[in-house]
Amino acid sequence: MKKLTKFLLYSVGITMILGGCSDMNGTNNNIDNAKGNDTQTNPSNDSLVSVQEYTGEGYALPYGKKTDQIAEKNLKQIEEGTITFFQENYKTEVTVHNVVGAKDGATVFVESLSEPHFYTYAVVPVDESENQVMIDQIWADEFQVENAIKGGLYHMIFNEEFKKLDEYLESVASEEPVTGKTIEALENVGGHGFMTPYYFIALTSKEESIQPVYDLYLSNPDESTENLRNAYEEELFNSENFKINIQLFMADKQAKPSEELFNKVTKELEEMDSIPSGTYSFSLNDNFIDNQSSEGAKENSLKRSFPDYIIKE
Repeated sequence: MKKLTKFLLYSVGITMILGGCSDMNGTNNNIDNAKGNDTQTNPSNDSLVSVQEYTGEGYALPYGKKTDQIAEKNLKQIEEGTITFFQENYKTEVTVHNVVGAKDGATVFVESLSEPHFYTYAVVPVDESENQVMIDQIWADEFQVENAIKGGLYHMIFNEEFKKLDEYLESVASEEPVTGKTIEALENVGGHGFMTPYYFIALTSKEESIQPVYDLYLSNPDESTENLRNAYEEELFNSENFKINIQLFMADKQAKPSEELFNKVTKELEEMDSIPSGTYSFSLNDNFIDNQSSEGAKENSLKRSFPDYIIKE
């Protein structure tokens, strides 16, 4: 019961913030909207940072000030415990990028060291009364971690299709006045599976086609990409359960999201037939990110999402 209580506490606190950017159904759980910063583009606002400058500094979880201090004093112990946790439970080598205090614990942001590539997080309980971290009780949201690994496996076995998507978005960023998040932001506060500066992959609990690939990977992390691809159950694929969320930001601090550019990218995504199958959402934001939540979506963002997704079968 004690573990379940902690799980519920963390799930609410962490998912509200980490999950804000992952929302694909039009509901925005982010600090910008909570504060009413619907059209805020003024860089003098203390909570807003230019996307090109944002590295995750200032990110915070509820009630984490004291636990953050305790975690800071025990970083080496937390790093070693987290690395062991992922090795033992997910057969995956990870590196620890950031530790953020939260209610009764600390959230540890990690990145896999090889393919399948992904970002995720674990939680280390912290006893504030004793000023100590409880390494032996490290845990992670199983769905979140499995989702992260599965997204990395998707990218791994459909590398050519994702390469086309990556090349397209990189060309947009080089030719148009837009940009993506920094790699440092993904490392330090990303935690959402397979991610690039321009998009992330999210799977629903109903996704079945990748499950045999995931099972094979866990049984043999050194399995070849070819064998992993052969384990994929294509006939079980449903685009509704495989989502790719694209987010771009205006490169100019003074610029509002461009409707002309938004329409151009949306049209080009609709016409592309060589990118991965799935359900696509696309949002174009202004230049700023809330440094406490790592969110860039605001009421002035332009969005193509629920119920009008871009579907690629």
